[in-house]
Parts: sequence; structure tokens; C-alpha cells
Amino acid sequence: MRKLGSIIVEFVQSIVLAASVFVLLYMFVAQPNEVKGSSMLPNFVDGEYLLTDKISYRFGEPKRGDVVVFKAPPTEPCAEDECEYIKRIIGVPGDKVMVKNNKVYLNGQLLEQSFLPADFITSPGDYAREGVENTIPENHYLCFGDNRSHSRDGREFGPVDKSLIVGKAFFKYWPASSIGIVPEVRF
Repeated sequence: MRKLGSIIVEFVQSIVLAASVFVLLYMFVAQPNEVKGSSMLPNFVDGEYLLTDKISYRFGEPKRGDVVVFKAPPTEPCAEDECEYIKRIIGVPGDKVMVKNNKVYLNGQLLEQSFLPADFITSPGDYAREGVENTIPENHYLCFGDNRSHSRDGREFGPVDKSLIVGKAFFKYWPASSIGIVPEVRF
């Protein structure tokens, strides 16, 4: 009987330790996020699961091309208390971004977006109005969905404060057919 009790205690201790490690990792290191909707097609599809790195932006700055998870800006309606978006950073602090003739211009140059199909267009929005150059303020990042015609993003609500960024998507883990590192894009 004593041996059975010892086994049960060891089992419970193992479960508590594993749960504690999981909670610490989830809170401070990485968290899972589900892609919802078609705003990141063709690079991310509805129902895919990603791991989001929550540490790297504590020691460095987000970069153009990073796919990030951020809390919805206060101006955005959300069905849940904490709605999160998955988008790609187009502009960093100090950048000048303009949408003109369904194309994106970054610091006066046409932005080459090899991660998108050639027929994808970028329409203007309430923030990124046609032909108007916007300068990204300090500690803010302008984020667009990859599927520009089906994405509510920074073109509508403007740049996102760094404090709203949860982290950088770095690994796809579900479904099994899409397992892999999120490709790095730089421009």
C-alpha cells in the first residue's frame, strides 16, 4: 500500500511540474495562435496554428516583413474581450508608406512583395488613403494582411502601438501538412 501511495505522489508531482513549466512557457516564452479567416492567404490559411515568440521583441525591435500577433487596437470592434490579429509588418517607425494605384510604396520606392501573388492588389483605406504618404510614428508599426482584398488591417485603423504586439509568429504546427518555420521576409 505504501508503494502505491508513493507512486501516486510521484505521478501528481510530475503533473504539477509539467503544468507549471507549460504555464511559464505560455506566459513568458511562446503561445499558440490560430489563424482565423482569409486575411493572410496564401501564406497562412484559416485553421492553421502558429507558435508566437513573446521574447524577441523585449530585446529587439520588430522588423519589416515580420508576421506578428497583436491585440486589436482600441478603435476596433471585437466579439471577444481580447481579440488578436495576425498581420505582416509593412512599415516601422519613421517609414513613409503610401498606397497608390493598388500598390504599396515604402520610403518613396515601390515595395516589392515577392511573398504575394503578382495579381494581388492593395486597396487604400481610411488611414492609408489613395496617394497620401503617411509617416509611421515612434513605437508604432503599420501591419497589413497578405490577402489585401480580404483583410481589415492598418490601411483602415492605422499603425499599431508596440505595446499591443504580443509577439512574432515563428512556427506553424497544425495541420501536420503545414508544419515548419514561418519563412523570413525582408524588404
